[in-house]
Amino acid sequence: MLRAIDRAIIAVNRMILILALGAMSVIVFVNVVMRYLTNDSLVWAEEVARYLMVWSTFLGIGLVLRYGGHVGVDSLQQSVSSGLARILRIVSLLVVGAFCVAMVWYGYQYADRTQFQTTPVTEISFSWVSASVAAGFLLALWHLFAVARGYALTGKFEESPDVDLTQAGSL
Repeated sequence: MLRAIDRAIIAVNRMILILALGAMSVIVFVNVVMRYLTNDSLVWAEEVARYLMVWSTFLGIGLVLRYGGHVGVDSLQQSVSSGLARILRIVSLLVVGAFCVAMVWYGYQYADRTQFQTTPVTEISFSWVSASVAAGFLLALWHLFAVARGYALTGKFEESPDVDLTQAGSL
């Protein structure tokens, strides 16, 4: 059952990212076309695109972490014995986990402190934007737990089921 919940979280996380990036692209494209064709633009376009980018960034952190996409320096763990390398990976997981917990806490605090501020054009509560920090790092914590055992034991991340890395060079 936990595996089904995990797969559902991944699917929803991906779908939200796809929709946010798609909406952002369409908004920016339409705004640019309108600016050149009509000499007018959508006043809210830049603001909404910016906030979609912020949400996309934080919601994407966990998925990128899950598949090992963040930049990492692993030369130390590769140069020591396998037992010591495992200890280093566990320490690394604990540090990343603690950072995620801290960011969830501070993200919640940030959203709470900005609840009475409104955005300049759309006039929504800025806490909707700043909540992306807590939401993104909460998801990152979920994804970290999902790969922690495998990473601690082998140093490998999960492979994306829909990306064939052997074909990446032919694109």
